[in-house]
Amino acid sequence: MSVRNLIMLARLSELFGAQRAPTGYRPGATLERVRRNLGQTSFQFLAPVRARFQFSPEGPLIEVHERAEAQLLMHVVLTEFRFHTPASPWSEGCYQVHHTGAIRRTGLVCRRRKGPQDFADRLTLELSANPVLREALMPLDFKTLTLECNGGGWNVALEHMGGSEVVNRMPAFRRYISLSIEQTRLLQQSILALYQVLRTL
Repeated sequence: MSVRNLIMLARLSELFGAQRAPTGYRPGATLERVRRNLGQTSFQFLAPVRARFQFSPEGPLIEVHERAEAQLLMHVVLTEFRFHTPASPWSEGCYQVHHTGAIRRTGLVCRRRKGPQDFADRLTLELSANPVLREALMPLDFKTLTLECNGGGWNVALEHMGGSEVVNRMPAFRRYISLSIEQTRLLQQSILALYQVLRTL
């Protein structure tokens, strides 16, 4: 078999492998638990793995997406919260927010994925200087927080460590990591504060 054919088979394998759901994955089951954790009457399913809600009428419309990641003999179901907010004409780039500190959280930093570094520095300053946002983000257990401006506004994606499920095949077990009442409160506070801060940048 030629090298070209081998490359084509590898790409086809990757393509079809990526489309297969992990064994034991139950689409929408984790998202239903997230709905119960949030306790929001506005929560509405748009698809088995996608829903939307609002924490408050003055806040953004939030979409919740469930995503399964296959690993060796197990899979993890993750939940991502997404929302959009207007942006100033001079906002640009894509940035990720992280906690600083090796053992204990000491602050916040925005790392540039694309866009000018001086804007990343400005974002770090603005997020850290806002007392409401800092108070919410510092204890919030988020895995990733991405801020991307595409000219039409900011698209924010926050993946929380809670609202997720670990499913093991050997030995067989399922464990749902819930969104606690306190983490739900911090999530609401973070989203509402980000919605206000980002539109002024």
